[in-house]
Amino acid sequence: MNIEQARFNMIEQQIRPWEVLDQDVLNLLSIVKRENFVPAIHHDLAFVDFEVPLPAGQRMLAPRVEARVLQELAVKKHESVLEIGAGSGYMAALLAHRGQHVLTVDIEPELAELAKQNLAANGVLNAEVATGDGSRGWPTAAPYDVICVSGGLPVLPQDILEQLKVGGRLAVFVGSAPVMKAQIITRIDDKQYRVADIFETYVEPLINAVEPPRFKF
Repeated sequence: MNIEQARFNMIEQQIRPWEVLDQDVLNLLSIVKRENFVPAIHHDLAFVDFEVPLPAGQRMLAPRVEARVLQELAVKKHESVLEIGAGSGYMAALLAHRGQHVLTVDIEPELAELAKQNLAANGVLNAEVATGDGSRGWPTAAPYDVICVSGGLPVLPQDILEQLKVGGRLAVFVGSAPVMKAQIITRIDDKQYRVADIFETYVEPLINAVEPPRFKF
């Protein structure tokens, strides 16, 4: 496989048509080598429009989804970022190239270790990995300028919203099968938030994600 040609095709045929037009984001996809974050057994799938399998039954987000979320969050160099769902560490690496510091959290110790190894191997020094349940955020280091939830949430807990600084942005996939809304939520002040729906997709829910209340008859 010609890796650079495959990367070019991914950017031009999958990502750019998905309204990812920010040149800094497109350039970053060439700088952060996605193939270095994909398990060796699935190396040939690194640039495919597909959720690549990871250990512990988890999956990477599709490349176009990662890129669109990265664009819409518009992370700035001085900002602190929380990512919930470390996976292979790839999204954390992208976020770290744009922000000041990234804390990425995964409930699966195997994935937290994988992300840690991948980030170190790729020279990403401003991202750290924590092992634990981030389904309600990670209050110990809050508040954050940016929160990126790399898994689905049937219901968005208020706890996560309250961990955003005023002016901060949250990327989240909300809802249930077959379709979820990818949203960017901006904190306007202590009480108000602005919600923008950016696309529809389906992402596997986070482990321990809060479920909507069930009707009882």
